[in-house]
Amino acid sequence: MSKARGNLVEGIVTFLIGLGLWLFTGDVEVPVVTLTKVGVVMMCVGGVLAAAGLLQGARRRT
Repeated sequence: MSKARGNLVEGIVTFLIGLGLWLFTGDVEVPVVTLTKVGVVMMCVGGVLAAAGLLQGARRRT
């Protein structure tokens, strides 16, 4: 698997996990962090990774 495809897959999986946390953990209480905020951060990181994978793939084709 190329680095571009790896980043793309990792970004999509991270985004989906973050989306699940954001949608379904609103009433779960954890002492240190808020899981909905962790979900938003994971969605941002996943989006950046997916974008990096897309850019790397586009750069390789040209």
